Amino acid sequence: MPISASPSTIELMAKLALIYGMRLLPAEEVAEVTEAEVTLKSGRKARISMHLIEGGEDEIRQQLMRSLDAFFEFYPEI
Repeated sequence: MPISASPSTIELMAKLALIYGMRLLPAEEVAEVTEAEVTLKSGRKARISMHLIEGGEDEIRQQLMRSLDAFFEFYPEI
């Protein structure tokens, strides 16, 4: 079920920045994935959940696209 944002949140989200990072590593070498941190102009910190997708190139591409689609379903107002 999509999460609804308040009208003030929608106004604040008029111009967005999508932050992402990607790195391909051998799956058997990955021991841990932790959060990333962003510093906003106000000085506040925001945390970004990192995600791990394992598989071959086609599997990774398909899962990444499904994940991206699901992410935007949380924000139907944008």
